[in-house]
Amino acid sequence: MNQLQIKKIVDEMVSQFAAPKNVTSNSEFTDGIPIAVSARHIHLQQEHVEILFGRDAVLTKYKNLSQPNQFAANETLTIVGPKGCIQKVRVLGPTRKLTQVEVSFTDALKLGINPPLRESGDIEGSASCTLVRPKGSIYLKEGVILAQAHIHMSPLDAQNFNVKDGEFVSIGVKQDRPVMFQQVKIRVSDKYRLEMHIDTDEANAGLIQQGTIGKLYKNDCSENIDSEYKLSTQLSFPDQRVITAYDIQNVKGTSIRIHSKTIVTDRAREIAKQLGITILYDEE
Repeated sequence: MNQLQIKKIVDEMVSQFAAPKNVTSNSEFTDGIPIAVSARHIHLQQEHVEILFGRDAVLTKYKNLSQPNQFAANETLTIVGPKGCIQKVRVLGPTRKLTQVEVSFTDALKLGINPPLRESGDIEGSASCTLVRPKGSIYLKEGVILAQAHIHMSPLDAQNFNVKDGEFVSIGVKQDRPVMFQQVKIRVSDKYRLEMHIDTDEANAGLIQQGTIGKLYKNDCSENIDSEYKLSTQLSFPDQRVITAYDIQNVKGTSIRIHSKTIVTDRAREIAKQLGITILYDEE
């Protein structure tokens, strides 16, 4: 093999690795949906970037995110609510038309606010908070939401999974702690890479990590879903010695039954009360 042939092979290999990922293809995932866990974060409009970080300030890239052209910025803010605050919350870029804060239900309890479950961008009438930075602060009358679980798909992905933009599906994850996510919205664009987004509370409820694969169920196939995931109105945790907030958030029914010596955390009791879940105790 001469030098010219070697150079040609090397150039071809470099070209393959350097080429951007084709977001119109889902050849990597044909049987399931990769899941990404989205921590609390903030989207800012340019006006608010300048108020918080200085005149003519722009967001600077910390690292790229999985979705094309999206990035985590170096900039962070403190979210302040009536009961508490959360520091060093990452800003995501690029800037948007309206400022939006996405938190988990656990975050909302710490802040003392009651954000609605919404699709990203739907902030009308949502919860309020204050965003703080040494160069300034902003009070948001609305803009704080719990992000609705959703799936980004390319048009080819949608075709392969036989779904359409705006459709709702269910995603099942069968691991040590099986969970079923219902009312998951499909979002289709040729700019998207196949990926389901859930928040940290949803991930912790199912022991889900970045890259976990979920199975998609069409919502008109409820019989098949029920046969694989038996959900009753009462769940039993006879051998579990500590019940946490994540356990309560994973309850699909109206009550749970636990051992008389099981410890229930204060946060778990608070969430159970808010969700209308009754905690029943077995005799020793």
